[in-house]
Amino acid sequence: MDSLNNTDFKKLASQQKTIQMKMRLLALAHFKDGLSRTQIAKSLKVSRTSVNKWVRIFFEEGLEGLQEKPRTGRPAYLTDEQRAQLSAFIKKEAESPSGGRLVGSDIHDYIFKHFDKHYHPNSIYYLLDHMGFSWITSRSKHPKQSQQIQDDFKKIPNRNDP
Repeated sequence: MDSLNNTDFKKLASQQKTIQMKMRLLALAHFKDGLSRTQIAKSLKVSRTSVNKWVRIFFEEGLEGLQEKPRTGRPAYLTDEQRAQLSAFIKKEAESPSGGRLVGSDIHDYIFKHFDKHYHPNSIYYLLDHMGFSWITSRSKHPKQSQQIQDDFKKIPNRNDP
């Protein structure tokens, strides 16, 4: 169990990545310095109830108790299998030799047709972001484009070369 006097809260706070954890550790640093819980709340601009809760949790559970707990949130609209299927569809269409582009309405239609789920068109882009896709459109390739022809063209001597 972590003790109040044996822990350098300011050093720990400087190493944290989340602001919530920094606030909790700074509150404990002020508490260790002898400030009242009301003074701590005023200096950190949080409620006294929050400071009381952080101090109580530290004494009961130590530093581990101050960590962020996982939040449940709203369940996903598409299952993991459906997301995998949608991801495969997007990747297949992006590499299609026909040279066409995939737009949000195409993805919306696919979801409605295959999964019978209705997404708002704006939500399609949030879904893609959560799935790891960025909506940066690449320059489309002509279906008859040939790398061999381009390489042959580059071998033609330029008259300006010495």
